[in-house]
Amino acid sequence: MSLKGKSAIVTGSTSGIGQAIAVALAAEGCNVMLNGFGDKAAIDRQRADMAVKYGVKVDYNSADMSKGDEIAELVAGTNAAFGGVDILVNNAGIQFTAPIEEFPPEKWNAIIAINLSATFHAIHHALPLMKAKNWGRIINIASTHGLVASKEKVAYVAAKHGIIGMTKVVAMECADTGVTCNAICPGWVLTPLVQKQIDARAKADNISVEKASADLVGEKQPQHKFTTTEQIAGLAVFLCSDTASNMQGTQLVSDGGWTAQ
Repeated sequence: MSLKGKSAIVTGSTSGIGQAIAVALAAEGCNVMLNGFGDKAAIDRQRADMAVKYGVKVDYNSADMSKGDEIAELVAGTNAAFGGVDILVNNAGIQFTAPIEEFPPEKWNAIIAINLSATFHAIHHALPLMKAKNWGRIINIASTHGLVASKEKVAYVAAKHGIIGMTKVVAMECADTGVTCNAICPGWVLTPLVQKQIDARAKADNISVEKASADLVGEKQPQHKFTTTEQIAGLAVFLCSDTASNMQGTQLVSDGGWTAQ
C-alpha cells in the first residue's frame, strides 16, 4: 500500500526519533506536520528540505504538548492544512531521574503531562477524523520502560506503562473501524534525551563520555549497541502498511535483548 497523499502528525519531530519518523513518512509520500521545540531557523530548514526532497507538504506547529488546548489546535490545524489526519505518531517526551522521595512533584506533573496525557489528547481529537475515513494509524512511541522498570525513573516508567495500557484500550475500541493503534518500545536509542543522561553519568562518575555510554547500554542490553532512530522509523512505516493492518494493541520491541532476559 502506498502512503502517498496521506497526512501525518509526528509530535516531538524536530529531533531524535520523531525527526527520523517524520523523514521516513515523507519519503513514503506523506504530508507531515512537524511539532516540537528548537531553533526556528533550524526547524524552517528542516521543513523546507523535507518538502523539496520528497515532494510533499511539510508544515510546523509549535503546540506545547503539556497543554490540551494547544494539542486540539495542532490536530485541527493539520486537518485544515492537509485535508485530514491519517497517521498520528505520539512521540514527544521528556525525562528526569531521581529517587522517588527526592523526585520533585513539578517534574512528575510535567512528565505525566507530556509523556502520557498528551497522547490521550491527541488521540481524542484525531480519532474521529480517522474513523470518518475508515482508515487511520496511531503509533505510540512507548519504551522498554513501558514493559520493565528502572530505578530513579518513577514518572517516566509510570507514563510509559500507561502508554502501553492506552494503546491496548484504543486498539480494542478501534477494532473493525479501519484504524489501528500500536506501540513501539525502543531500548537505548542515542537521542539528545539519552545523551543528556550519558553526559550526567560521565560527570557524576568522573569517567569519559565514551565509557559512560558503554556502561549505560551494557547494564541493560545483551547486545551492546544503540538502536538507531532510522530503525525505529522503519518500524513506524511498517505499522502504517497493509502488512500490519491486522495488528492491534501490539508492542514492537527493539531493545538489543533487554526484555528477553
